[in-house]
Amino acid sequence: MPDISLTTLVVLCLAAAAAGWIDAVVGGGGLLLLPALLLGLPHVPAAHILGTNKAVAIVGTSGAAVTYARKAPVEVRTAVRIGLAALAGSMGGAFFAAGISSEVLRPVIMVVLLGVAAFVMLRPSFGTAADTDKGAVTRARTIAAIVLVGGGIGFYDGLFGPGTGTFLVLALSAVLHLDLVTASATAKIVNVCTNAGALVMFAYQGSVLWQLAALMAVFNLAGALFGARMALRKGSEFVRGVLLVVVFSLVAKLAFDQWTA
Repeated sequence: MPDISLTTLVVLCLAAAAAGWIDAVVGGGGLLLLPALLLGLPHVPAAHILGTNKAVAIVGTSGAAVTYARKAPVEVRTAVRIGLAALAGSMGGAFFAAGISSEVLRPVIMVVLLGVAAFVMLRPSFGTAADTDKGAVTRARTIAAIVLVGGGIGFYDGLFGPGTGTFLVLALSAVLHLDLVTASATAKIVNVCTNAGALVMFAYQGSVLWQLAALMAVFNLAGALFGARMALRKGSEFVRGVLLVVVFSLVAKLAFDQWTA
């Protein structure tokens, strides 16, 4: 546990709570939590920042997943299959990460995200009951979700990472015809699988600040439970609004990272 001032500790805990809320509603909590840890712990090695982030995030994600699973129509078996594929994909992405320049990837991801934002804004029915009431999901779509959504986005998570939760929500809604609330619920279960794999690796390497993570995890869990319940209560339109805010925030962060690199 590094020497941290009380003010820094309070700010980190508040950031963890806010990140838990964002992640539970639509994904993307790492947009807030990782920068907060980097700014609050400037002299801590990056591996310890990433490991501590995973230890905090998995608690809130698990709490949100349980909350959603109790009240949203989530197909847990399918979600776990997608999660295992994402875990395998993230390991593959991590293997190739050393040979890929993030400066090359950032502009590509920014263009993709802007396209996503335009699509969501121009198609107001996306992720609502009117858009998802298209009959039973075929076996082919389920396999596509496992291979493309799980494996593909999992690979991206291991290779680069930012916005993985948001991409999961969008892809699950599109491929499996899920409304945005159910897509968020399913994404949480997938995130638990990927976070668990990453956390095991970081823990094995001794790259987790457990005392700090335990304290921040309490606040992250509180934010996640509040966010999941709010998303369930307010519905897909609310999630859609938060989604657009997160997408534009992610674009802004990637642009800032690109221009200051």
